[in-house]
Formats: sequence, C-alpha cells, structure tokens
Amino acid sequence: MHNIAKADEPREHIAPTKERKVNKQIPDFNEVFGLLLPVAEQMQQQMQAQFQQAMGAFGQLGPLPGLQAAAPLQNATMGAIQPFMNSIMGACQAALTQIPVHSLGQIQAEYAAELSALMASAFSSLPNSDSKTKQPVPLDCWIQGDKRFASADWHDHGVYEFTAAMYSLNARFTKRIVELVPDSSPEKRKVEYAVEQFVDALSPSNFFVTNPEAQKKLLETKGESLTQAIQNLMADMQKGRISQTDESAFEVGVNVATAPGDVVFECEYFQLLQYKPATEKVGKQPMLFVPPCINKYYILDLQPSNSLVNFVVEQGHTLFLVSWKNPTEADGHFTWDGYVEDGVIKAIEVVKAISKQPKLNVLGFCVGGTLLATALSTLANRGDDSVNSVTFLTTLLDFTDTGALGVFVDEEQVKAREESIGKGGVMPGKDLSSAFSSLRPNDLIWNYVVNNYLKGEKPPVFDLLYWNSDSTNLPGPMFAWYLRNTYLENKVCQPGKALVCGMPVDLGLIDVPVYILATREDHIVPWTSAFQTSHLVGGESRFVLGASGHIAGVINPANKNKRNYWVCEGEIPETPEQWFKKAKEVPGSWWNDWAQWLEPMKGGEVKAPAKPGNAKYKPIEPAPGRYVKQRAV
Repeated sequence: MHNIAKADEPREHIAPTKERKVNKQIPDFNEVFGLLLPVAEQMQQQMQAQFQQAMGAFGQLGPLPGLQAAAPLQNATMGAIQPFMNSIMGACQAALTQIPVHSLGQIQAEYAAELSALMASAFSSLPNSDSKTKQPVPLDCWIQGDKRFASADWHDHGVYEFTAAMYSLNARFTKRIVELVPDSSPEKRKVEYAVEQFVDALSPSNFFVTNPEAQKKLLETKGESLTQAIQNLMADMQKGRISQTDESAFEVGVNVATAPGDVVFECEYFQLLQYKPATEKVGKQPMLFVPPCINKYYILDLQPSNSLVNFVVEQGHTLFLVSWKNPTEADGHFTWDGYVEDGVIKAIEVVKAISKQPKLNVLGFCVGGTLLATALSTLANRGDDSVNSVTFLTTLLDFTDTGALGVFVDEEQVKAREESIGKGGVMPGKDLSSAFSSLRPNDLIWNYVVNNYLKGEKPPVFDLLYWNSDSTNLPGPMFAWYLRNTYLENKVCQPGKALVCGMPVDLGLIDVPVYILATREDHIVPWTSAFQTSHLVGGESRFVLGASGHIAGVINPANKNKRNYWVCEGEIPETPEQWFKKAKEVPGSWWNDWAQWLEPMKGGEVKAPAKPGNAKYKPIEPAPGRYVKQRAV
C-alpha cells in the first residue's frame, strides 16, 4: 500500500488542485461519452489479459471472483511454490467468510458514490457536459500522491488520467475489503499480500497500451526506446531476474567491499577476514562480525564513505569478519548446527588464537544475529565464556510477530521445503531474492519493469541495489531447520525447546552486556519484535531504535550523521510501547551511540598488530577473498 495509501482520504477532504483540461479539442460530450467507456473497458481487458499472461509462469490461479483453489502448476519447475499458492488461495477463501455482510454492503454503497463522483469529474470539463451540480473535484485528485502517475503525460490526455483514476479507485476499495477481515484472523496477512500483488500488477502504468510516458518516449526516440527495451528484457531473461541497477558499474573488491585486509582462515563454511588497523593502538579485545548468510557480507562495507567496517576500524578495534561461502549443490548437506559449530564457534576460536586474547566482542546482523545467539547459548552450555559483549543488529530471536515474511511460512509450506530440500539440496538465491522483492512490489518489481522494458531505460548506478542483486543460496537442511524452529514454532526464544549442537538453547545464558538495534520502519524484523531480545538475554541490555528500514536504518554513516534514533536510559520497560513513550529522540546516526557504548568493551589498548594472522593462521589472500565473489546460479 505504498503509493495508493495517500488516496484513502474521503473525497471531500481532498484539497482542490489546479483544474486540468481534458482533451478540449473533442467537440461533443455525447460523442466522447460513447467512445471513452469502450476504450477504457478495452484497456481494462488488455491489462487483465496481460496480468493473466504474466501469472502463467506461476500456474493458473483459477477465476479470481470465486477465489478457487490454485490448479496444479503448468510449469513443473515451479512446483516448489505450489504449497505457497495453495496456502494463499486457502487463506483468501477463509478470510472472505469472516467479513460481515452488512460491512460489504456499506463498502459497495461508498464505492458506487465515489464512482459516480469520478465519472462526474471525468466529463465535467468537456464541451456540452450538462453539469448543473456543484463543481466536481478535479479528476487528478483520485491519483494525487501516487508517483506512478506523477508525470504530466498522465494528465495531458483525458483517457489516461481517467484510466489511472479508475484503477486507483478500484485498488483502494479492493484493499478496503481486505481491511474488513478481522485483525485476529490468521489469514489476514496472507490475503493482504495476495491482494497487494494483484492490485499492483494491474496498474495501467505497467502496460504499454495504457502508459502514456512509454508511448511518448517511443515517439521521441523514433523507436530506439523499444529496441533498448527488448535488449534489456533479453539480458534479464538470461540472468533470470530483473535488473535493478547497472551491474557493470560495480565489481566486488574494486569499488565495493574495498576495506583493506586479508583472509586469515577458511573452511567449507566461511572465510575469516582480518582488517588492517587504522590506528596506532587498538582495543585489547578484538571484535568479530557475523553477517547474515542469506546475503553477502559487504552490505557492511559498500563504499568507504558508508562502510561500518571502516568505521569500526577507525574507532580503534581489531576487526575480524565472517564471509560465508555461497553454497552450491555440493554443499547441500550444510546444517544449522554446522553453521554454528563449524562457522560461528570456529571463527571465535580462530580470532582468540590470532589475537591471543581470551575474550572478544561480537556482532550479529539479521540472520547472523540468530546464528550468533544460538552459538553463544551453546558456548555457555559448555562453560565457555569467550564473549565479552554482544551487538544484535535488526535481529529476530522472538518470532511471535515475524512481520511481512510471515506470509511465506505455515505448516504446509515448511513441510514442502523439508520434503524437497530438508535432507539435502539448495534453496536458490534468486528465489529468496524474488520473495523479498515481492514484499514491496511497486518499488522492487514493477518500477523496474516499467523503466527497463517499457521505456527502455538503463537501471541507475546504485551500490545498495547491486548488493541486493548479488544473492546467495541457502543449504536445504539449514534452511528447513531455520523455518521450523524460528518462524513456524518459535522455539529459539523458549528455554530448552530448540536443540543446537545437541544442547538446549537458552538465551538467558547470554549473560554479558548486549547492545540491540532495531529500526522503526523495518518490514523484515519488526522493531517491536527485536525489542523482545532485551528481555530474553541474561546480560544488561541497551536497546536503540533507529529511523528508516532494515538496511538504510543500519547503514547510516556517522560522518553524514543523517536521520535520528531513539534511546531510553535506565531500566528497560516491559513492553515496546512503554519504552517508546519514555524514549527520547536523538538527531544523527546511531553509530555514534554504539561507539560510545563499545569503548569500555575494548579492555584497554595495545599496539596495533603489524601483520595479519599468526604463525598458524597465515594470510591466504587479500580481502575480500574468493567466497564473497561467488555468484549464485
């Protein structure tokens, strides 16, 4: 509901804007009325046909009005998503039965009134229109605030503006119907997801026949835009995904992931990077980053100006980082226990050996934080107190509310994954990437469809989007364990319910200082869920809420000092609502707050190491290493 949300206000509250002319050259209102409606109907049919064709790759959904259960997918290679499609259709069927009949009747009446008002607006400024009532609201008010229709091309020709306004009206009332499903309904989130996919896909901006910007560009370029659009499409078909940025502009190790350092250890799970010191003296106790294995680590080291790696090194820390291997079919046996034992715990052992320190500070980001937490519980069960402090960045440990990703997880879907790849195999990175993109379809899918394939434009140069397109695979056994024990059954936060490396997980055993960052607009890790970590761990916690979302809220460089964050000194309240009520807003980057919290964790200072590694763990190759350069296929 990204762009249409602003149209949810009642019509009478919309401030009138400058009235636009609607094709004044047409001389007769009756003629226009007779021609416009069939044209609009034809456009709607075209949009519907193209949408059905686009959905063909995913199988036949059945007639939408009756919300029939999904038929078996026609493409056998897409069979893995059949449980998801069945789950969505079943949720729609169940949800519709929960909507009160009288509420539907009220929605229908409101829709009829607004449709009548829209029609009056569409024809009010035409010659010979018999408008004896008060001046209707200008037609563009129905699409005001929707960036898809912001260009003047949508308003210079009445038929396009009318089509966009009609779409906006239908989209808004379709979502209004979904809002009638009770919040307590377990199906509501899935229905919202399904409707958002359907509504966003049917936007007239997505199709050449109803997009005046694309048509205008075709004329202005004398067909060159069409030639480029076909080239873009063919190139993306070879990649198997939509290009979001000009990928030729970036190369890992050349202009992204450039922080100087060395690979000092590697195994089948990961390479360990040790970064070159930037200060003469460093903290006695080193730091280890554990990034998510679901993404490449260099989100933490994009460019020198926005690199959290550089920032930490400049603060006087000896920094090590886990660079996970991008698993292939040969690695399809990797398990969650393997990532913990041969991944996180092994990295901790190597860092201790190289630094000759009994303790270190650790940081986990997203899924890396979940891996780290279960590893720390395992170490505590063994009586190992190697960790001095922990930082969790946008990490879920309590999966009661899983945010937008919850739509992909239920018993049927998890069982399907367990049966297909749970005992061996790989979850393709492009499938994971597509799932994440579908959570924001207008911004991460259709925006690029329009620009790349209708207008023939080259995607912009953007490091964050390059990283986003550099997906990673996940081993099936590890992925299946993760889905069941976290998203589905929420065992990790319940002492003794989950087993890792043969030992019961108890997050209360993490009895060291803990810094917890959540971000207020995070749709992957809701901040209210990340907040619960403060009451799960045994150590003293500091909870900080950053502005923006899952990535932009974390990568907020201190040197730019943009945005803001919230802190609440003293004892952490029981609920996130109580915490936010007491919290104070601080301008700038949370990096500064974290650096101040981390300073006492250094354990004093020593001379910076002159060389990476040691006699046992010698440098293997320069950072960023080979593993991060492996592309998912």
